Amino acid sequence: MSLATAIKTAQNSLLNTARQTIVTSRNIGEASNENYVRRDAVLASGMSGARVVDIRRNSNEELLRDSLAALSNSRAQSVVSYGADRLQRLVNGVDSSTAPATLIAGFEDALQLYSSDPSNTLLASSAVYAAKEVADGLNGASLAIQEYRAEIDQDIKNSVAELNDLLASFKQANDEVVQGTRSGADVNDALDQRDSLLKKISEYVSVSVVKREGNDFALYTGQGVTLFETVPRSVTFEPLTSYSPGVAGNAIRVDGVPIIGGDGANTDSVGTLAAMVQMRDDISSELQSQLDEIARGLIATFAESDQSGGGGPDLAGLFTHTGGPAIPAAGTLSPGLGLTISVNAAFDPAVGGNPELLRDGGANGAAYVGNTTGGSAYSTRLINYVESMSDPLPTDIAAGIAGTYSVSGYAESSLGWLESLRKTATEAADGKSALYERLENALQSSTGVNIDEEMAILIDLEQAYEASSRIIRAVDEMLQSLLAAVN
Repeated sequence: MSLATAIKTAQNSLLNTARQTIVTSRNIGEASNENYVRRDAVLASGMSGARVVDIRRNSNEELLRDSLAALSNSRAQSVVSYGADRLQRLVNGVDSSTAPATLIAGFEDALQLYSSDPSNTLLASSAVYAAKEVADGLNGASLAIQEYRAEIDQDIKNSVAELNDLLASFKQANDEVVQGTRSGADVNDALDQRDSLLKKISEYVSVSVVKREGNDFALYTGQGVTLFETVPRSVTFEPLTSYSPGVAGNAIRVDGVPIIGGDGANTDSVGTLAAMVQMRDDISSELQSQLDEIARGLIATFAESDQSGGGGPDLAGLFTHTGGPAIPAAGTLSPGLGLTISVNAAFDPAVGGNPELLRDGGANGAAYVGNTTGGSAYSTRLINYVESMSDPLPTDIAAGIAGTYSVSGYAESSLGWLESLRKTATEAADGKSALYERLENALQSSTGVNIDEEMAILIDLEQAYEASSRIIRAVDEMLQSLLAAVN
């Protein structure tokens, strides 16, 4: 090897070492950045030795794809889990203290006590006040559910705005990648940014990525709807200002196609938007329907019947509603009953009513009086009410609870339904979160920076630099000796 060739090789080695050191130092500096993908300096052999020809990202597309899917599933399940916890507190309170089942049990106790001493006016008033607590509890729980649905609408509105912003940012990053790829520029930072935006977008909707010519990406939702193709598609939503039972919320639309909410406590919703639709239109609505069924059961159980033999219809007694005194149809949902049920003013001493009508009947006229003799010890009607609280009533399976229940049994079932949903959702959230964390850790291990490895590379680069420097010094000494000999 000639001296000229040796020095050229050494100089090339120094240049390679400098570029590799820059790459390694950047890796170390970005070690705490979870969105940074480790870079490698790619060497190729030439006439003057190896040279750096490319700076390549250590990406893993398969793991990234799996991680994005797990992220969408985990975020959706978290929405359902949190929502179930929220509904549990809103409807049932701490330790189920305000649950309809708890309030009905207290009312049953008061009614049982009154039936044992039907002449006691104080016990009559206590039973009516206990009934008011049940009605007020159903009203408050129903109102809380509808306010929660309106709150979800605002969350959806904010999320849609954030998603549109992310898609706009994704276009900028994708354009930079495509243009840089075509011109041969370094697009690694833009690729990192694009992958980071993909993660954020996946929190809201499931994302399928199609890689096209020129490193271009097209994005599609899990339903196959175009989310991004050259330009972002519009995601739209119009929230309602308020909700009432039976009112369906507006759809979230991607490129004009509605996002469909998932099903089940271990939800098949993917992304937070679909999960919020499920909480608003499915789970919350089912719980509201159960409150409506409880209210319908109470109105029917405590209805007054015509005692005169004239064949008059059953009419609302202790419990009534905005459509009273008519009784809601049996076995069919009546949306809004939980919100409008109330204690009949004729029974309520707080507004001048007579609580002893609970014992005697007659809130709907003389034909509905049961205690025709006016005896203060008359208890038949009260005992019948106590017994009827355990009688089966027809219910609508559309409320999410199948089977035949008494009004108190249905309330207990509703309490168990929500608790079971909350428990299942929480366990599923833990499992899906753990899966995402495992995949994300695997992705970070595959594409992220290991400080120990990078420091070892730096030491090797330092030794390579020292070796190249020694070659240059040796060549310099030889040249100096040669010049001295010539002179």
